Amino acid sequence: MAYDFDLFVIGAGSGGVRAARFAAGFGAKVAVAESRYLGGTCVNVGCVPKKLLVYGAHVADELEQARGFGWSLEEGHFDWGTLIANKDREIQRLNGIYRKLLVDSGVTLLQGHARITGANEVEVEGQRYSAERILIAVGGWPQVPDIPGKELAITSNEAFYLKQLPRRMLVVGGGYIAVEFAGIFQGLGSATTLLYRGDLFLRGFDGSVREHLKEELEKRGLDLQFNSDIRRIEKLDDGSLKATLKDGGELITDCVFYATGRRPMLDDLGLEHTGVELDERGFIKVDEHYQTTESSILAIGDVIGRVQLTPVALAEGMAVARRLFKPEQFRPVDYQNIPTAVFSQPPIGTVGLTEEQARDNGHSVKIFESRFRPMKLTLTDIQEKTLMKLVVDADNDRVLGCHMVGPDAGEIIQGLGVALKAGATKQQFDETIGVHPTSAEEFVTLRTPTR
Repeated sequence: MAYDFDLFVIGAGSGGVRAARFAAGFGAKVAVAESRYLGGTCVNVGCVPKKLLVYGAHVADELEQARGFGWSLEEGHFDWGTLIANKDREIQRLNGIYRKLLVDSGVTLLQGHARITGANEVEVEGQRYSAERILIAVGGWPQVPDIPGKELAITSNEAFYLKQLPRRMLVVGGGYIAVEFAGIFQGLGSATTLLYRGDLFLRGFDGSVREHLKEELEKRGLDLQFNSDIRRIEKLDDGSLKATLKDGGELITDCVFYATGRRPMLDDLGLEHTGVELDERGFIKVDEHYQTTESSILAIGDVIGRVQLTPVALAEGMAVARRLFKPEQFRPVDYQNIPTAVFSQPPIGTVGLTEEQARDNGHSVKIFESRFRPMKLTLTDIQEKTLMKLVVDADNDRVLGCHMVGPDAGEIIQGLGVALKAGATKQQFDETIGVHPTSAEEFVTLRTPTR
């Protein structure tokens, strides 16, 4: 049977665009449908604008540090509207780049909501297209718990478009998105509270990292409230919001920001017309080749609920394109030792196993850990400390995990990700000459196990 397209991609986010571009480059006839914005969550309401806001929040730190280096500065003034306008302009530029990447690759770009109407058929704005294969790359969507007043809360989708910076901000959640936005709003001048129902945020990260970040955030004046949750939200006569907690307590704020998880964006996707099945968490079920339970349909990225990171979606998109249209170049995605960063303040960089994971996996471990005040702060009154930690297999000397909390953690951890991927040992770390004076050199000068 002749199809309109060899591959029809639903979703022009990172994974979908990567799969479409390379599939077209390999000679396939490809279409992409997108109903919202080119570049997906990451470019529009995720990592890119968030990082720009993080940079903005860090300026206050830089101004405070400048005095220690002899700079006399007038009292600074922050304008939220200017930051958001400049952010919007950059996102529009990136949208244009994504459009050009697709069009220049020979991909047919269809702007509108795509709905699957059969195993090999997709409808976009009333027009139906046939495809030998369909790739679902629609991503995820933030969700707010079903509590009274939930409509008064915002999520990360709305946070980037607030008309003004809230004077008081209540962030709810314990994952990296909650921690990052709490730092952003606190750094830009909002009196911020981070509320989390668990004992300590960032579940799944190394215990030392979690505790260290907690201490540093408290130094910065962030109000951390653990083992707490909201029962309902109400709007008061003066326009502020009252959050009533499950323990009966109350918090008055100007904005409630929920970062309590994301769901796969399957709304009106038409899966009921296919044999595609969902797993117990509601994500699309796929095998090791991203094949769904419908032979003609594949899925990648956040919608399959594996590792929900942009670079992972890119790798999955590349793997699909290669397997289908350039099999001699196919390489499976390696989900081990994926470096990641949390752009908290201070930021986290991590790769490999946590101490807890290593022990749970049966490793006998040596822990090397260091806490120190970065050189950049020694001429200031700022008492922030950096944490660096290595988890080492005591039996074969292999470095199992590297963890850092401190300035440039994300930049530093990328190189260590290469080392762990190559199977580096602690001896090789020790024999590597450090770059002096830097914080990064601490990773190759840790000599004595702390436990």
